[in-house]
Amino acid sequence: MTNKIAKSQQTEIEAAVFRRLLKHFDDRKDVQNIDLMNLADFCRNCLSKWYLAAAEERGADISHDEAREQIYGMPYREWKEKHQRKATPEQLAAFEAKRAKKP
Repeated sequence: MTNKIAKSQQTEIEAAVFRRLLKHFDDRKDVQNIDLMNLADFCRNCLSKWYLAAAEERGADISHDEAREQIYGMPYREWKEKHQRKATPEQLAAFEAKRAKKP
């Protein structure tokens, strides 16, 4: 079953989903970026880079730090100080093993 929706409505829906994803990440600060990378092959930093690229493609003048703040909900440095834990040897090993498998 295919429903056709207007492009503007599709954009509104996608924006709402993105805001919900950001809220989910904000609610789950306990989930570390390395865990996201190991499980899903992307993390908050990836999202900030995608955000920056999309902004630049549309002529918006924002910095990498501003893009990160959009994703993290606060300056990146502050988020790291408050929420980022040191990666465990197991997390690092899983990350390196995953990187080794990439072409």
